[in-house]
Amino acid sequence: MTHLVWQKSSFSTGGEGECVELAATPASSHILLRESDDPHGIATTTPRALANLLHAVKAGNLSR
Repeated sequence: MTHLVWQKSSFSTGGEGECVELAATPASSHILLRESDDPHGIATTTPRALANLLHAVKAGNLSR
């Protein structure tokens, strides 16, 4: 994988080990997510899917 620049999410609490980090892949339109305390566990999503998830969480529209 190419060199990625990871950024701390603005939703993170700022404490050690409680950080979600995001990186954009330069060759595609995907966003990578990881927990700072597990940097090898990476999830891949698209900007639209991530935006939809964040809007649903903020609105409390997540079904179980």
